[in-house]
Amino acid sequence: MSSSTDSMTAIPLVDLRAAHAEVAAEISTGLQSVMASAAFIKGEEADAFEREYAAFTRVAHCVGVANGTDAVELALRATEVPAGAEVVLPANTFVATAEAVVRAGGRPAFADVDPDYLLLDPRSLEAAMSEETKVVLPVHLFGQLAPMDAIASVAAQRGALVVEDAAQAHGATQDGKPPASIGLLAGVSFYPGKNLGAYGDAGAVLTESGELARRVRLLGDHGSERRYEHVTIGFNSRLDAFQAVVLRAKLRRLAANNCARRLAASRYTELLEDVPGIILPGTAPGNEHVWHLYAVRVPHRDEVLRRLQDGGIQAGIHYPVPIHLQPAFRYLGYGPGDFPVAEAAAKQLLSLPLYPQITEEQQVRVVRAIRDAVG
Repeated sequence: MSSSTDSMTAIPLVDLRAAHAEVAAEISTGLQSVMASAAFIKGEEADAFEREYAAFTRVAHCVGVANGTDAVELALRATEVPAGAEVVLPANTFVATAEAVVRAGGRPAFADVDPDYLLLDPRSLEAAMSEETKVVLPVHLFGQLAPMDAIASVAAQRGALVVEDAAQAHGATQDGKPPASIGLLAGVSFYPGKNLGAYGDAGAVLTESGELARRVRLLGDHGSERRYEHVTIGFNSRLDAFQAVVLRAKLRRLAANNCARRLAASRYTELLEDVPGIILPGTAPGNEHVWHLYAVRVPHRDEVLRRLQDGGIQAGIHYPVPIHLQPAFRYLGYGPGDFPVAEAAAKQLLSLPLYPQITEEQQVRVVRAIRDAVG
């Protein structure tokens, strides 16, 4: 590619077109099969995906649902936590984690994240917990798991359950263990930009418990296991067959694509390690990282982002306002300074373009632009 062409071609944060090109023919065949069968909700494709994703993650049960927010909500509901119970989660996550708590009838409480990996800090968790805490909800952010053994230990000391938000951790493990192997359940998102992304919204709940899987399925299908017989109040959150076709095709490539992400992340780290003022992301001990995001911390982040975007580099921000400072959660009584690590990170985090198909030339161009912006 010539330098003139290179300078004019945008580099996306996530290249969904390139991802589609790899599976387009396979998906087209699958969609035609679904249309011929007219089995649009659940059905054979959804059942097959649940089995295949459970096998991929090495968790006994996978229940497909409509989206990742529903997945976390249904996981919480399946534990039958009392209404108004306190659920502790990190301040540095997408708002959907806290929304799911409220929708499940809980009351969010927040804890800070550690300064190295920006994952739920067990010491802050312990300080945040009260007699009202019934669930701890760690978030496996950016593509790696929170420190689950330490979190589970703190939770157990207070008699709290552990439910995981694994929306960004497709294929990630810790000491060889996947999400839902320590917590009771884990909610997963298949939003299009995720490592395993649908062509619309979709999600799943993972668990080792057959009884919890049954409850999730019951709650997500209007509280019904038999047509027109409703044994509890549920709602509509089911995986449709079209999304299952897409997910099955992409799942076959997920392990290889995660490897490509690791290679790209390593390349960024090598190229950026001597850039002054930047804090690079790392992998916590014991973790197998799948690099959903490569998020650096830079001074004057908004100005750096503007300069990258002006140069056709579509970097992004995850997340500019911690949840405890969002207007929707003002009623909880938190304020600036309550979680200093999360608040500082929110002003500095910058997600660089990262996807399996990114080229070395594209990454070199991204790094060159960052050097110019922070220099």
